Amino acid sequence: MGKQIKISKGFDIKIVGAPTHDLESLPPSDIFVLKPSDFKDLTPKLLVAEGDTVLAGQKVFFDKDRPEIGFVSPMSGEVVEIVRVEKRRISEIKILADKKIEFKQFDVSNQNTKEGIKEILLESGCWSYIRQRPFDVIPDITATPKAIFVSLFDTAPLALDYDFVLKNKKVEIKKGLEVLATLSGGNLQIGVPNSSTLDTIGNLSGASVNEFKGPHPSGNVGIHIHHISPILPGQSVWYLNPQDVCIIGNLFLTGKYDATRIIALGGSGVVDPQYYEVLTGQTLRSILEKKIKEDNQRIIQGNVLTGVKSSESDYLSFYTNQITVISEGNQPEFLGWILPGFNKLSLSRSYFSWLNKSKTYDLDTNTHGEERAFVVSGQYEKVLPMNIMPVILLKAILAQDIERMEQLGIYEVSEEDFALCEFVCTSKIEVQQIIRQGLELMQKEA
Repeated sequence: MGKQIKISKGFDIKIVGAPTHDLESLPPSDIFVLKPSDFKDLTPKLLVAEGDTVLAGQKVFFDKDRPEIGFVSPMSGEVVEIVRVEKRRISEIKILADKKIEFKQFDVSNQNTKEGIKEILLESGCWSYIRQRPFDVIPDITATPKAIFVSLFDTAPLALDYDFVLKNKKVEIKKGLEVLATLSGGNLQIGVPNSSTLDTIGNLSGASVNEFKGPHPSGNVGIHIHHISPILPGQSVWYLNPQDVCIIGNLFLTGKYDATRIIALGGSGVVDPQYYEVLTGQTLRSILEKKIKEDNQRIIQGNVLTGVKSSESDYLSFYTNQITVISEGNQPEFLGWILPGFNKLSLSRSYFSWLNKSKTYDLDTNTHGEERAFVVSGQYEKVLPMNIMPVILLKAILAQDIERMEQLGIYEVSEEDFALCEFVCTSKIEVQQIIRQGLELMQKEA
């Protein structure tokens, strides 16, 4: 039996362009790409050369510092180009897709022990779906987490409705959770919203189901960790996305690595926002063609708070489950803040729009100001449901005060947990960038 936790701090950003519950399967693109830059703290070493043929699930490169961790092709085909940038660093591995996908078959018979599961995950490349707090990196295979967390909901702007996404993947998600329960040693923590109608878990041995209620970021796995099993120095927690759990579940059911996932395409710049079934690594052009309204739009892999700016010539990244398209905020605004602002989002009641709680907003990328003095305003505490002092922690990071950072909870946080702090910040501080700098400093010193 899990916990029931009510989150009072936070804010739901309601944006125009929520995807409808329509699902369309898109054909694979001609070219697929693996990008080592999708993974933090990684030095890639190639296992293939141009002209080689690969199967879906075959290893293409591995981590130089941890050679047991490999990364596999999502599609079968021929390696046609290896793109290198400065200092011959590998940027992309391009694969010309076969007309019909051919899978590498894995032996998944030894799935009843931790070591057997680890071996299968490493051989298939699915180990890279597991990430570790602190630092948000792929964990070492010798590490032992205090728990594994899976959040079965997302409260970010225009995020996937996992009740809809997982309704036809009940077998896969349940199998994946069973595997993780064994891998965790009986300490799998599953987060669900109090409004969920999804019945996939049932009586799962070694797992606790925790119910969360409240605004964003109540769906963030970092918030779940903070309220259920806080991370102390020397400890680590692993976590996965629900669709990654489905891929792992399918692997243990079929012996095949199938990188198919459902993405939510939404935002004010999309013609008909909806869900699409695609393959990781395929071109964004094959997904976005004729679906964007006009020029001067920003394509974001992820949500508007934490996503990465992209383009149609890019490729679907390894952890991407959502694509958002909104207007670039590079046009002058007549009279600006002088107007009553009925159509402007306001958390501080600066505009009359706060009177309409259910209104959705056509937001753009304009920050409405530039960086100013970093002062204590109390804004961050209103949207961060964690028992830490966010401004003091950020200033400790800027001062590179490692001991102070540890005392203030640096091991518990990630960029996404501070995304709302950056959104509400009147000083326009790049909060998420500072958090990443602090995590990289702690990882280096550790």
